[in-house]
Formats: sequence, C-alpha cells, structure tokens
Amino acid sequence: MMGVTVDVAYKSLNKFNEVLCGDKVELLHTEDSNIMILADGMGSGVKANILATMTSKILGTMFLNGATLEECVETIVETLPVCQVRQVAYSTFSILQVFHNGDAYLVEFDNPGCIFIRDGSLVPIPHSMRVIRDKKINEYRFRVKKGDALILLSDGTIHAGVGQLLNFGWLWEDVAAYAVKQYRLTISAVRLANALCRACDELYQYRPGDDTTVAVMRIIDSKPVHLMTGPPKDPEDDVCMVKDFLSGDDTTKRIICGGTSANIVSRTMDKKLTVSLDYYDPDLPPVAYIDGIELVTEGVLTLNRVLKLLKRYVKNESVTEEFFLELDKPNGASMVAKMIIEDCTELKLYVGKAINSAYQNPGLPFDLGIRQNLVEQLKHAVEEMGKTVTVTYY
Repeated sequence: MMGVTVDVAYKSLNKFNEVLCGDKVELLHTEDSNIMILADGMGSGVKANILATMTSKILGTMFLNGATLEECVETIVETLPVCQVRQVAYSTFSILQVFHNGDAYLVEFDNPGCIFIRDGSLVPIPHSMRVIRDKKINEYRFRVKKGDALILLSDGTIHAGVGQLLNFGWLWEDVAAYAVKQYRLTISAVRLANALCRACDELYQYRPGDDTTVAVMRIIDSKPVHLMTGPPKDPEDDVCMVKDFLSGDDTTKRIICGGTSANIVSRTMDKKLTVSLDYYDPDLPPVAYIDGIELVTEGVLTLNRVLKLLKRYVKNESVTEEFFLELDKPNGASMVAKMIIEDCTELKLYVGKAINSAYQNPGLPFDLGIRQNLVEQLKHAVEEMGKTVTVTYY
C-alpha cells in the first residue's frame, strides 16, 4: 500500500461564559505515523483546561517516545489528581494513531465512541475492553484506506440540546448519522469538524452547556504544495531555484508570491505572465497567471494577509461561518490560505533572500520589510495545523 496521508482538523466550543475550553486536542507526527489526541478535563473553565492540557501533553509525549498504553495510563493515574468530591477521573481521552502503512490504533477512555465512516457508511467499532489500573479502556486495531473519515468527540456533542430542544441530548447515533450526511457534502476535515460543531451550537441555542469538541482525521491522497517567494540573493541561482520549485509530480500544486519571483519563473520557463484586471480587494493587488502554475500573487502584502488568515484558523475559536466566507473570496490571499488549509498535506517553501528595495520605504508598515520573518511565522502556523513544512533559502 502507498504511504497513507491524513487531513486533520478540530473545532471546539467553550462552555457558555467560559474563557478557556476544558477540552484539548494534540496533533502529532512520528516518523511513521500521525497521532490525534482528544482529552476532556472534568468540569469546565480553568481547572478543566489544565487537566485536559496535562493529559493530552503527557499522552502525546509518552506516545512519541514509544511508551505502551499501560505505561501511559499508569502515568496519568499517578500524575493527575482525582476529584475529592466525586472520586472520579480527572480527564477522559481518545487517542487515534494512523501509521503510514495503513495500520490504525484507537484507544478510548470514557469519551463518546469514535465515528468511523467508509464509503459513505458507518463502520461499527468493536468493543475490546481492557482494564488498566481499574480503568476500562477500549482498544481497537484496524486498517484504514483512502476516503475513510474518523471522528473523535468530547461528550459536549452528545449533551447538545439536553433539556432544551431535545429531552436526552443529541444521541451518538444522531451525531453519527449527521456526520455521514456531512461527509458526503464536505471536502476537507476542517469543514466536516465545523459542520458538526455548528450543529451542536445550534442545539445548545448558542449557549453551550458543556465544552464541545469534534476532531476529524480523513485519509486522503498526498497533496504537496510548493510556494516560491522572493528572488535569490545571487541572480546566478535563478534557474536552480525555479528548477527546485518546479520539482515534484502531477499532484504538486505551485504558488508564486511576488512580482519579481513571477518574472523569474516566467523567464526561466519561457511562459507568458499575464496579470488579471479584476480587483476583488482594494488592499491587495490582483492575481496573475502563468501556464502550469496554480496561483500567482503579489508578494509581501499578500503573504501578510495569508498569515493573518492562518493564525485565525490556528486559534480555532475564530473559525466561524464568516471565516469560511473570507476563505472563499477570489482575492490572492484568500486563495493561497484556502489552498494551504484545505488542499495541502505538506508545504515546501522556496524563499529568496534578495532585499527588495520597495520594502525599504519608511512609509510602509514595519512588518512588511522582513520577508523571512513572515516565512518563519507562516512555517510555524502551518506546522500547528499538523502539516509538514520545509523551507529552502536561496
């Protein structure tokens, strides 16, 4: 089997009137797998947030270092406090690990069961209980294939609407049926996670009675994106930089951010560069076109806007309907951000280090002057989404 590639995203709703969320999601990479951990701290607010954060961090660190499930659970039991009043677990958790060879491993402790969708239908996950330190843990090993979607939930999802719109809340079967319906309509993990969270929010009448989190992993084809920005320090390196940027296969999508970069690619490829006459945004120059390149935009102004969108996405609570409307706009920055968020599993940045005299203008905002600073922030934001990023400087 070809190496498995995943698209991961999550969305959380804070309990009404709480500043911090009591659920925590960790997205991790090992050399041969992707890991998604969802921890739900007991109660809500600061205490729940600390418990969930500690649980997810401990599990993540131990899993990355090859610890067994027993060792992970024992460490959590011994590290985190037990509620003095209720004498119950400090935090529930789900762990999903998908290996590049298609093997998958799911561990669940007291969270609602994982929703597993294949070929548009629900796949039942068998119960294989293990007891570790008096805790009943469901453990499941299986294989994944392209097109599968796996959804982890915190219990806020199945409490949605309790005593308000629905007597007993949104039952797991209802959540799963809705997920299957949305799976057929949505193209990316982020839209699926958002659709499920939005439905919970509506059932709570926009005043969530509990922290609510949906974490989605979809098994997809690898989607590499190459982004070139800035001319190389030494013009002798033009051809080398363009050659690297154009490397990859038919699945690779390519973005150029910057007029000088676009001219270098146009000249090296001997392909015409045409600039669009449509101004969709007064603050951004229009896009341009080169045959064989997915997207050509202006440089630093556009990257600055892209970075703002990516930071909003990483913040999670900012991912609203309005955010998607912004992402779907036809301006250069929205198009770049959308490709990175929804249509990219690994990002390769090709960055020229030549100083552009235009940005030495004292009338421009300070952060425009430093392309490298933008690139570093961009790298960090995309890595926080659980994608791999490599940067090559010229």
